[in-house]
Amino acid sequence: MTLPQLYRHRWMDDEIEAFREQVRRYIAGEITPHMDTWRRQGYVPREVWRAFGEMGFLLPEFDEAYGGSGTSVAYQLVVQDELAKAEVPAITAVHTIATHYILEYGTEEQKQRWLPKLVSGELLAGIAMTEPGCGSDLQAIRTRAKLEGHEYVIDGAKTFITNGFTANLLVVALRTGEAGARGISLIVLETENLKGFSVGRRLEKLGQHASDTAELAFDTVRVDASHLLGGQEGQGFKQLMSQLPYERMLIAVPAAATIERAVELTLEYTQQRKAFGQALYELQNTRFKLAECATMAHVVRTFVNDCVQRLLDGTLDDSAAYMAKWWCTDQQCKVMDECLQLFGGYGYMTEYPIARMYADARVQRIYGGANEIMKELVARKLGA
Repeated sequence: MTLPQLYRHRWMDDEIEAFREQVRRYIAGEITPHMDTWRRQGYVPREVWRAFGEMGFLLPEFDEAYGGSGTSVAYQLVVQDELAKAEVPAITAVHTIATHYILEYGTEEQKQRWLPKLVSGELLAGIAMTEPGCGSDLQAIRTRAKLEGHEYVIDGAKTFITNGFTANLLVVALRTGEAGARGISLIVLETENLKGFSVGRRLEKLGQHASDTAELAFDTVRVDASHLLGGQEGQGFKQLMSQLPYERMLIAVPAAATIERAVELTLEYTQQRKAFGQALYELQNTRFKLAECATMAHVVRTFVNDCVQRLLDGTLDDSAAYMAKWWCTDQQCKVMDECLQLFGGYGYMTEYPIARMYADARVQRIYGGANEIMKELVARKLGA
């Protein structure tokens, strides 16, 4: 049972909808049947994404010169939408973000070296920003890269790194110069058999159990200076900040998708479950709660679709992206809580999707910039 489709936004043309159906069928046939196994083991095998890339689903928005299909970023957002509905965590979203840094800021030599392998899935990417001593405050990064001849020597540690265990390419934010934003650079590392690089603990999390999150260590890691993204030191903070509107949409779109899926699951359950001689759905409180949640699903999707259109038009400003990130993820957590409550005790059992979705949703308010930071950034714009 699905929510009624009240409208079709103008960015959703027939080609995109046909692509969506292809992605949905592939996920249902090749990914969903294995999710329980991957949740238990704590990661999705990297080769899964190689097959996903071969289907053209990993980075369809990339130019054909790099192995993509040359579509708009709307196709990537459709992929993230369908993965979220299937309870697949943000593995490919992180891969997408990391790869876009190389696309936007890499030299042509760097693009030719890495992009085709990232598009095909031969390489799976991660982003190493967060450190034990700094989270959203990227200017406090302490991991350092010191130039010695034609090599950078890297020392430091990272934590909470999505794809940290499975990725074999990392875009690493580190310090190459003075304190503050101007001393930050991005360096690309191919990590297989990289001397001095090690993956520490795979961290146990509240949710997103199929997504590996790890600690990383860099102990005198040596890498050729050609791995400096863009070839110029001190550009890392600006590079990170300039991609924020698109990155925020990679969080807001899954929020909309999972809200809709939660309402669908809860509607189906309450129509089947009996209490006091009637279906739960016949109780007024249930009907009112579902009406509220369905309304929220529609409002969130409307906001997200407007932001997607503005992203495609090149008019999505930073403030709107910050708003979409914090507000949509806040509503996601609220709707998950309301829907889980209607499942009663069964809602607390992880064999039911609503329990897993409830746990998975909580991190949405934290990663990609904590929601409190998003509100502060919006407030700064208001007072400017």
